[in-house]
Amino acid sequence: MSYDFSKLDAAIKETEEWLSKELSAVRTGRATPILLDGVKPEVYGTRSPISSVASVTIEDARTLRISPWDKSVIKNIEKAIVDADLGVGTSVDDQGLRVSFPELTAERRTMLGKLAGEKTEQARITLRGHRTDTLKEIDAAEKELGMSQDEVKRYKEEVQKKIDKGNESLEVVLKKKQEEISI
Repeated sequence: MSYDFSKLDAAIKETEEWLSKELSAVRTGRATPILLDGVKPEVYGTRSPISSVASVTIEDARTLRISPWDKSVIKNIEKAIVDADLGVGTSVDDQGLRVSFPELTAERRTMLGKLAGEKTEQARITLRGHRTDTLKEIDAAEKELGMSQDEVKRYKEEVQKKIDKGNESLEVVLKKKQEEISI
């Protein structure tokens, strides 16, 4: 009898993807359209993501260009960006909206580094929860199926190896983000 680790592997991968997504929303010195994903202007009576009402392009390293398909919604988009309090400047022109990202201060970089660390710690806590759940399943299988203690020990060691590997990949994601913040 062997234990199926596919559920644990999927949970670890899901946690890594969650952390990558969360950290992609943390602003660095570069302008990226992902930073506007959480901004939802009210357009035609409903809140919609900017990407569904306009095209977002990178003009330069610190500027995004938002070109709405319907020019009448420019003010709504600008209001939503200002209300989101992203710490960016906006200016409206005849083609759409320009979003400027200011240079990061040392204090802001430190704060963003701490935020990235907090998100990573949340991911580690999630991994520990997955480990606990899997160990409980192995203990239950031991009682139900009469697995030997050697098997149980080997499975528990395998769980720990998988969790350690997951933690290492979380560290890689964090280091990459910290490098982006420090640039």
